[in-house]
This record gives sequence, structure tokens and C-alpha cells, in this order.
Amino acid sequence: MARVVVNEERCKGCELCVAACPKTLMKLQDRINAAGYHIAACNDEGECIACAACAKMCPDSAIEIFQDDKKK
Repeated sequence: MARVVVNEERCKGCELCVAACPKTLMKLQDRINAAGYHIAACNDEGECIACAACAKMCPDSAIEIFQDDKKK
């Protein structure tokens, strides 16, 4: 399972991560940050394959991907 962490204050709502996600899990949220931008977030981390396409595409380096390698 992956954990997608978006630095909400760095996110500018450009939607490049939304376009890059092969599983269409990234979406802009209704809430906004202090700069007035809608914040991107992963809608279903359980479905995330940790490909990091969203993080690689982000021009502001606002996204980090953490993968839990433990087998359950």
C-alpha cells in the first residue's frame, strides 16, 4: 500500500498530477490553501500503485510517495 503526501502549501492546483496518474486517483479537492489554490489529493491510497508519476510531474515538488513494503 502507498501513502501519497501532498504539501498543501506548495500545491498550486495545476492538475498536472491529475493528468499523470495512470489510475486516475489524483483529484483537486474543494478546500483551498493559504495562497487560494485548490489542493490535490489521492482519493484512494489503497488503489495507488506507488508509480510516483504524480510526484515526478509536480513542478513544485509538492508530492511525496511512501510505500509500505511490509507483507500482511
